Amino acid sequence: MGSNSIILPKIDFSDSELKPGTEKWASIRSKVLGALEEFGCFEAAFDKIPIETRRSLFDALEELFDLPLQIKVRNSSKKPFHGYVGQYPQVPLYESMGIDDANLPEKVQSFTDLLWPEGNSNFSNTLNSYSVQLSELDLMVRRMILESLGLEKYMEEHMESTNYLLRVMKYKGPQTSESKLGLNAHTDKNILTILHQNQIQGLEVLTKEGTWIEVKPSPDSFIVMIGDSFLVSASSLLFFFSSFNVFPIW
Repeated sequence: MGSNSIILPKIDFSDSELKPGTEKWASIRSKVLGALEEFGCFEAAFDKIPIETRRSLFDALEELFDLPLQIKVRNSSKKPFHGYVGQYPQVPLYESMGIDDANLPEKVQSFTDLLWPEGNSNFSNTLNSYSVQLSELDLMVRRMILESLGLEKYMEEHMESTNYLLRVMKYKGPQTSESKLGLNAHTDKNILTILHQNQIQGLEVLTKEGTWIEVKPSPDSFIVMIGDSFLVSASSLLFFFSSFNVFPIW
């Protein structure tokens, strides 16, 4: 059971004047670095994705996960956790699917055509629109990290080398009154993960002191987490460029 006494920092990225080189940018950048050093994550307020888009997203995901299993498994990939994942006895409440480069319309369209050969324009348009808008938050956070570390000279290379993965998840409710584990404790192997929950609680974060804390983000915010590719030690900091994932949790 997580503790409620510790709360993740909440940082507001909604200001239209939040631009690189401004005092506001420098202030938010300092908060980002402080939160990542202390917790490895933070809650991000980001209102640039309309509430209608968020609602449409979760409606689309409900339609997606209601598909028959034999259709969902068409979403296959040689990359671990990039295709359909589910039906595991160890985590019976969990299933998920991955969409590579969901910020590109043609990639989302290919995924949609795979599952709906007859077409589903509402689904593809919703997921692409959401991914494009959310990528703005990702770009701001990664730019702030590079600036904080004095790595501006790698900015263009890093931004151009990034790939997006939109990973959608569903956790079924347990059929008994006993508590059940939705997903095992883990760290992500990438650079940055952005979590968006459908107002369902259950996320917990382990602090560096070894305490699990419950995370209860507001409906209009996201949880931004640094992955294993972002490595910090007492004497040096290693920054490895790789892909990052966006995980709307449902």
